[in-house]
This record gives sequence, C-alpha cells and structure tokens, in this order.
Amino acid sequence: MPAESPLVVFYRHTGTDHRGRTLREIRALTLDELERHHDFIQWLFPLPEPSGANLSAPLLSAEDVRQFTSDDRLRAELIVSLDTMLRFYGFERPDDKSPDIVRAGDYHHRRAAWLTPANHNFLRMTRMLRALTLLGCAAHARAFLRSLEETYADARETIGLRTITFWRKAVQ
Repeated sequence: MPAESPLVVFYRHTGTDHRGRTLREIRALTLDELERHHDFIQWLFPLPEPSGANLSAPLLSAEDVRQFTSDDRLRAELIVSLDTMLRFYGFERPDDKSPDIVRAGDYHHRRAAWLTPANHNFLRMTRMLRALTLLGCAAHARAFLRSLEETYADARETIGLRTITFWRKAVQ
C-alpha cells in the first residue's frame, strides 16, 4: 500500500502543513489570525487545482478523495475544520449530529470582516463548498450554501451575481 499523502497525514494529526503547523494549531488561530494568514485554507479545504495564494499547498488527488469519502474519522475532522471557519464568518452548527448551519449570535459583528465587495473570503467560501462536496460532506456544503444564499438575499450588491453563481456551482 502506498504511503498516505501529506493531506491525509495532516488530517490524521500525524503531520504538518508546509510551515510546520499541525491541524490543531491552525484551528486554534485567533479570528484575526484566520483573516491575516492566507496559506492555511488550502490545507483545511484542499482542491485538485493549484492555489495562486499558496503554491506550496498540496493538490487533492483521487486517492485523497477515496480516503476521505471512505473514512468517517477523516470526514469528522473536515467538519471540525468547517466549524472553525463557520465561527470566523459568524455561522454555527447548532447540532453536531446535523449539517444544518445558522447565523451565530455574533453574525452581524463577524460579517463586517468579510462582507465587503470582492472580498477574498468569497474565494475561501467557494473553496470550502467545493472541498466539502468532493470529500464526502455534500450535505454540509449544501447547508453552508443555504446560509450564504440567505446572506446574499440581504446583500446582493455586495456579494454579486458572479460570486453566488460560483458558490452554487461549487456544490454541484
């Protein structure tokens, strides 16, 4: 059997990212640090395509997809990563057993950090939606999309049709 990829090793808590950070260390970043650092999201939500923001990020392989979609523990870890980013955006999952996502109590405060025209977090959200879908957490991706669509209904001018279209395509 071939050695596990850096992504799978990272998600099993036996490896680090390209900067030597563990999954737990990244999840423990403050909200300000989550905004300031741009080279972790590719590890939390990997995709098959290279990232312009982090050329050191590993690319999601077909074997990675197979491992995530067949391993409950890897998917559970992915959901913990989702929860980390939901907290950053002002959303939460009120029930650990359900993929449902709602606005958290600090939503209106947190959205000020990302709900601005052409914000880089829109790209992060697209990445999250697509990675969740590819890695076997499509119900969570759809729940996140529903929350983003509610936000879009309140902020169409800020988010824009192009962004919501990318979000919708990411879960297909």
